[in-house]
Amino acid sequence: MNKSTSKYIFKAFLLIILCKCVAAHTPGLIPYPASYHRSCGKFHFTAATSIITGQGISTGDVNIFNDRLFTLYHFRLSASHPFNTKQAYLSLISDGSLPSEGYTLKVCRNKIEIRGNGAGIFYGLQTLLQLIEKNNKNELFIRCCIISDYPRFSWRGMHLDVSRHFFPKEFIRKYIDFLASYKMNVFHWHLTDDQGWRIEIRKYPNLTQIGAFRNGTLKGHAGDGRETYDTIRYGGFYTQKDIREIVSYALERHITIVPEIEMPGHAMAVLASYPQFACKGGPFEVSKSWGVFDDVLCPKEETVSFIKDVLSEVMEMFPGKYIHIGGDECPRVRWHNCPACQALMKTRGLKNESELQSYFISRIDSFVTSKGRSIIGWDEILEGGLAPKAAIMSWRGPEGGIEAAKQHHYVVMSPGSYCYFDYYQGNPTGEPLAIGGYTTVEKVYSYDPVPAELKTEEKKYILGAQANVWTEYISTQEHAEYMVFPRICALSEILWLSPEKKDYKNFKGRLLEHFQMLDSLKINYSKAIYEIKAEISPAKKGNGILYRLTPSFAHTRIHYTTDLSNPEISSPLSGRYIHINRNLTLKAAVFSQGRMKGNLLIQQFKVTKSTGKSILLTDEPDRLYNHGGAMTLVDGIIGKIPWNGKEWLGFSGKSLNATIDLGKTDTISKVTVDVLKAENSWIYLPELIQILVSIDGKDYRSLAIMKSEEIDQKGRTMEINFGKTPARYVRVAVINKGIIPAGLPGEGNKSWLFVDEISVE
Repeated sequence: MNKSTSKYIFKAFLLIILCKCVAAHTPGLIPYPASYHRSCGKFHFTAATSIITGQGISTGDVNIFNDRLFTLYHFRLSASHPFNTKQAYLSLISDGSLPSEGYTLKVCRNKIEIRGNGAGIFYGLQTLLQLIEKNNKNELFIRCCIISDYPRFSWRGMHLDVSRHFFPKEFIRKYIDFLASYKMNVFHWHLTDDQGWRIEIRKYPNLTQIGAFRNGTLKGHAGDGRETYDTIRYGGFYTQKDIREIVSYALERHITIVPEIEMPGHAMAVLASYPQFACKGGPFEVSKSWGVFDDVLCPKEETVSFIKDVLSEVMEMFPGKYIHIGGDECPRVRWHNCPACQALMKTRGLKNESELQSYFISRIDSFVTSKGRSIIGWDEILEGGLAPKAAIMSWRGPEGGIEAAKQHHYVVMSPGSYCYFDYYQGNPTGEPLAIGGYTTVEKVYSYDPVPAELKTEEKKYILGAQANVWTEYISTQEHAEYMVFPRICALSEILWLSPEKKDYKNFKGRLLEHFQMLDSLKINYSKAIYEIKAEISPAKKGNGILYRLTPSFAHTRIHYTTDLSNPEISSPLSGRYIHINRNLTLKAAVFSQGRMKGNLLIQQFKVTKSTGKSILLTDEPDRLYNHGGAMTLVDGIIGKIPWNGKEWLGFSGKSLNATIDLGKTDTISKVTVDVLKAENSWIYLPELIQILVSIDGKDYRSLAIMKSEEIDQKGRTMEINFGKTPARYVRVAVINKGIIPAGLPGEGNKSWLFVDEISVE
C-alpha cells in the first residue's frame, strides 16, 4: 500500500468517525430550532467558565440565565473582562442584522458564542440551558454545534384565568417563567369575570372589597346534574403594587402581559359591587357557579364612563399595546327589555341588540385608541360589526379568525378544540377533573394557526396563537401545572417552528428527554403521552368489536386483564386486537423495563345487538366533535360525565338520523340513546326521539316516539321500550332543539346536540 492510498484510507476513517459522532445525538430542544448542525467535541463547564458581554446586552438576561443555571445545576457563571479569554467562556453579542427575536448559537470546545437581536439573546440562553448535559462524573458539558434560530409568529401566548380560582403572585411569576422557558412572549391575564374581580381599581374600591370575594363555590362538576355549593368565603385580588411588580418581572423575560377586563357580559362581580351599572334590579352577588348569566352591563352612558375610568387605571399598569375587553357570551335578554337600551338603539339607529353590543365595543375601542393602545376581544365582537381598530381572538373555531383576517383585522387564533388546556389530555378515568373536551399533546402539535382558506395577503393578519387555561375546575397550583404541561411544549413548537419542519415522532422522543428537566424543576406534569392508543373496528360476522391497543412508544409494551376476580395487569398483549363480545371491564397499562408508565386504562364495555354493527348517518357531526365517526355510536362504550370530545358526537344546529344494520333480522324490544345536557356549554336535550324499523331497508314503520316532556324527565339515558318486534334495520332520529330560546345560555344561537351510544336490545 503506498503512502497516498494509506493517507486516503485514514482520512476516510476519520470522516466515518466524525459522521457517527455528529449523527449519534439529537438534542432534546423544545421548541426545536430552525437550523441545528452538530459537530464533534464538547464544551465543558467548570468553576472558571465565565460570561463576556458586549455592548447592549441586558444584565437582566444574564442574571435570569444564571438563576436558572443555579436552580438546575447549583452553580453560576462569573462575569469576565473582554480580553481575559484564557479559560473557556460564554460570549454574548448584540446583532441587529438577525431576524426579529432571532439568534445564532455556536458551541466550540473552548468557547460558546450567542448573537441575538433583541430578545434573541435571552432565547439563545434558554436554548443553552436545554443543551446542558451531565456525564457519569456529574460534569456538565454541551456538545459542539451551530444553531440559527428565529420564531414563526410574533404572538406566542398563554392565558390564565384567575377569576374562577385565584392564584397568588408567586405562582404568577412561576407561570411567567414557564412561558419564558419556551420562548413565548405573551401572557394573557384574565383578571375579571362573574366569579371574582382580581385587580385593584382605586377609583372604585368596591370592585375588590366586594367583587373579589364570593360566599361559596360549586362543588363537583356543573354537568353532573347535582349542583351543590360549599359556604366557604373565597377570593383575593392583586394590588396595583402587585401588578406593577409582575409586569416588570414579565418584561425582564421579554413577555408582554395582556390584561383582560371582561365586558359587557360576565359581569356579576361588577354588578355585585356597583348595581347601578345593570339594566335593572339588584342586589346582585358574586357568582358561586360557572356559566353564562343574563345580568350584564347596561351600555348606558354611566357604564361607558365607568369602563373608561377602569381602563385608564389598567393602562397605567400595563404598558403593552393590547387591552383585552372580552366581549364573549353576552346574553342580550336584559337589553331587549330595558327602556334605556331600547331608547339608545332608536337614537343611534341600531337594528338589534347585536349592533348595540358593537356600538358599546366601538365606544371602548375609540377610547383605548385615543390612548395609543388597541383593543382585542373574543370573536363574538364580530357580531353586529367590528370596531375599526379591534383585533380578534378566535376561540369558537377558525371561522371568526378567517372572517376578521379577510376584513384586514389582526387575529390571534385560539380555537377550543386545539388550544383549550382546561380540556382532558388523556382518558378521563386517569385524569383529574376537567371541564370536558379532549385535547391531547398530539392534537395540539397537529395544529396550524394559519387557515388554509386565507389568501397570501390575508395570512399576514394572523399574529399567532395562544392556549387558554380556564380554571373552573383548576383550584390548585399543582393542578394548573398538570393541565399546562406538557401541552405547552407542543404549543411552543408550533408557534416557533415552520410547519414543514414539524415532526411529531421526533418531538415525542425529545419530550421524554425533556421530562428530566421538568422533574428537576419539580413541575407537576401529565404523563398521558404514554397513554395507550385505542382503536375500535367491527368484528367479523358482526360479533362485537375488535379493540386494538397500540403503545405510544416502540420501547414500551402493553399488559392487560379482563378478569376482575384477578385484576393483576399481567397478560402481555400478544396479538393486534382484543375481541370484545360480552359485557366486561378491561384494564391495561404501558410498561417499560418492568415499570408502569402513564395512567392505567380502565374501559367498560356494554355489548348489545347494535355493538359493532354497520351504521350510517344522514348528517355528519361537527368536525370539532367527530372523534371516531359514526362508529362512536355503536362501539360499546358509554360516554362519561363530565363529557369529553372523545366519546361523544356533537351536532351544531343539526339533528341525528342514524340507521343501524343488524346484519340479519332479529327480535328487538328496547332502544337506549345516550344524550347530553350541558346548557352552560349550549348543549341541550333533544326535542324528540323517534325509533323506526325495517326488514328490507326500504319500508320503515315507527315504533315509538319520545317527546320533550319525557326527555326532560329522564335527563340523559333515554330508554325506549316497545313490544317484541322483528327488525334488521333500526333508524334512530334525535331531533335538535334548534335555536336556543331567550333567557337560556347561548340564546339566539344554534343549540348543540351531543349523542353517544345507541344500544339495541
